[in-house]
Amino acid sequence: MPVRARGVELLGEQRGSGYRQAPALVRRADGQTIQLTPLLYLVLAAVDGRRDLAGIAEMVGGEIGRLVSPDDVRLLIESKLRPLGLLRSADGAEPRVRPVNPLLALRLRYVVSDPAVTRRITAPFAALFRPLLLVPVVAAFAAVAGWLLSTKGLASATWQAFDKPGLLLLVVAVSILSAGFHEFGHAAACRYGGATPGAMGAGIYVAWPAFYTDVSDSYSLGRAGRVRVDLGGLYFNAIVAVAAFAVWAVTGWDAVLLVIAAQLLQMVRQLAPYVRADGYHILADLTGVPDLYSRIKPTLLGLLPNRWGSPESRTLKPWARLLVTLWVLTVVPLLLTTSALMVLSLPRVAATAWANLVRQWRTLGVNLDHGDVAAVGLRLVSIVAIVLPLLGMSLMVVRMVRRGSLRVWRATEGRPVRRALAVVLAAAVAAALAWVWWPNGDRYAPIQPHERGTVFDALPAAHHTVGLRDGEVVSNRTSVWAATSAPPTREHPRLALVLAPRAANGDASGSTRATTPAWVFPFNPPAPPGAGDNQALAVNTEDGTTRYDVAFALVWVTDGTALNRNEAYALASCRGCRTVAVAFQVVLVVGQANIVVPQNISAAVNYSCVECVTDALAQQLVLTIPHALSADAMAKLTALWQQIEAFAANIETVPVAQLRTELQKYEQAILAVVRADLGANPQSGPGASASPSEGSPGDTGGRNGASPAPPDATATPIPAPAPNTQPGQAPSGSSNTSRPSNTDGPSSTDAPSNPASPATGTGSATGASASPPG
Repeated sequence: MPVRARGVELLGEQRGSGYRQAPALVRRADGQTIQLTPLLYLVLAAVDGRRDLAGIAEMVGGEIGRLVSPDDVRLLIESKLRPLGLLRSADGAEPRVRPVNPLLALRLRYVVSDPAVTRRITAPFAALFRPLLLVPVVAAFAAVAGWLLSTKGLASATWQAFDKPGLLLLVVAVSILSAGFHEFGHAAACRYGGATPGAMGAGIYVAWPAFYTDVSDSYSLGRAGRVRVDLGGLYFNAIVAVAAFAVWAVTGWDAVLLVIAAQLLQMVRQLAPYVRADGYHILADLTGVPDLYSRIKPTLLGLLPNRWGSPESRTLKPWARLLVTLWVLTVVPLLLTTSALMVLSLPRVAATAWANLVRQWRTLGVNLDHGDVAAVGLRLVSIVAIVLPLLGMSLMVVRMVRRGSLRVWRATEGRPVRRALAVVLAAAVAAALAWVWWPNGDRYAPIQPHERGTVFDALPAAHHTVGLRDGEVVSNRTSVWAATSAPPTREHPRLALVLAPRAANGDASGSTRATTPAWVFPFNPPAPPGAGDNQALAVNTEDGTTRYDVAFALVWVTDGTALNRNEAYALASCRGCRTVAVAFQVVLVVGQANIVVPQNISAAVNYSCVECVTDALAQQLVLTIPHALSADAMAKLTALWQQIEAFAANIETVPVAQLRTELQKYEQAILAVVRADLGANPQSGPGASASPSEGSPGDTGGRNGASPAPPDATATPIPAPAPNTQPGQAPSGSSNTSRPSNTDGPSSTDAPSNPASPATGTGSATGASASPPG
């Protein structure tokens, strides 16, 4: 005598179905809803534990108006109902059902409230779906969203949130809680329509934590009631947005507006019909096809000409079949493309996640040292947000490979030829993955802010770049060309200015690929040098490396206005690294000086820097002379400057502690040349000064080496500055060099690891004027 399994519920015929013959719905004790044909549903309804096969056959036959034998009932029970876990086994044991395990399913579920608790806590919220409350709330949400996106904007909110980590942490916490409140909306809509919500809890969907509510009882509602349940969560997101606007109106905290932005983003994400989110369920309930993914294979097969008239292709109503076909033709290419891009981009995503994880971990240590609880919480949230997507992508790849392998293995059982073919194909796929994931060039390089990130950039071939060749136009170079003239061609070459990133070895030709360090510091980068200015900018974000930037310049000023700036910036955010910036500028003011306000600036900054040495040296000499130097003095100055350039070329061999001393020697040599030519003793004059920043204790270290002493030099004289020389311009005899170097090397001094704490920064300036004896 057949007996139903414990907890089986008969839900009845699905209303508003997209099938030509509406299916009946049954729910098992594990919450799984199953579609049955009308005949199977009648057989299951007749199974009450008291009727035998003959009694069930008699009852079913009377319902359908046809003769049904006990053998027919036995066949349906053993081949259909019992495998679905709807009936107990022949010995009376409860069935062992295998839960459905789709690829895009919620996993690691944790029940927070059982059905009884869910019904009790969501009952008060059902009143929010009354039209007198729903219409004003929706109208207010539309007004708030329009005002925020078109009038107020999010710039001030973003700035305030990042300026005050406590507010940003509050925004994150409210956004997470609003995701749980979203599920209250589904349950409350279910109660409002007359259905009974089930358990509520949390789990992992693909890669992210997600809340869920069991509203399978909403299948007993009509199409409008089911769609109301689907939209209930979005309605409650709108309520949160309106409440956040009210809080902003009272407190004036712009950061609270980010909660509204988070609700908008969550609503857009939920409306996507391609994953099992609200948009998917809305489409399923509108078409009356509960599980759209189960229709992918029949729909694709139904497109074949030899399947157009098959019964399987005609199970849906024409309009429902059209919508489902459009959905399948959209979602299948999208899922395949997304899966392929996920596999191809996994190396670079992993490298980017690791680089950011290391940076967040260092900053977390700094925040712990400072006792900044809000910043620590924000860093922990950031670490979790970095790890989860990478973990989800890895699990998705593993599950795809495992499920595909098992499915092919079972399908080829007993078919050796097909199995051999499958093995060869699997080997080809493995070889392709090895080629895609094999470390080669910048395949595991972190993603940089300047990259485009297009679909084609994910292909491995997109990372093989070459330098700029004669007559070639490359998209990642920027050429400056007058819009009124035609650009040069290979047949008609013309002189052009091409701006290319400076390579690590100082070669800007493109033979060595240059990389610009990502800006990670909590302040804007220094402004680029203007005309007549000199700047050395060394930025180091690579662990275990040494980076130098050197800028030497000799500038003539002939119009009486000297506003020249000499700047040295050494900025580091790395571990076990050395960063040195040296700027040396000589300014010769010829003739009457009306305005002489030069500036000499140095800054050495460590941000989240561990075991690093950071030095910045800015040395500036400003001389005012009554007239141009003689040809002999210019020759000596030229030869001396050539010696200074040679010193700059080998500055890495000079210990950092000796750099200032060596530059002061060159200053004295320049003063000696001017003094000898003018026959006067320089007197103290206008100049610029910069106070040295507080540095790290101890020797700043460096490799042993010495600089050449300033010699008595004679050489071919350089022409004196012409009278029309613009302020800040250097004539042909002057030099302005900037040569970075990036070499591996250990550091010798541990600089402070506090964010934005200065390392060793020194600045000095000398000003003098000379006049002939009168």
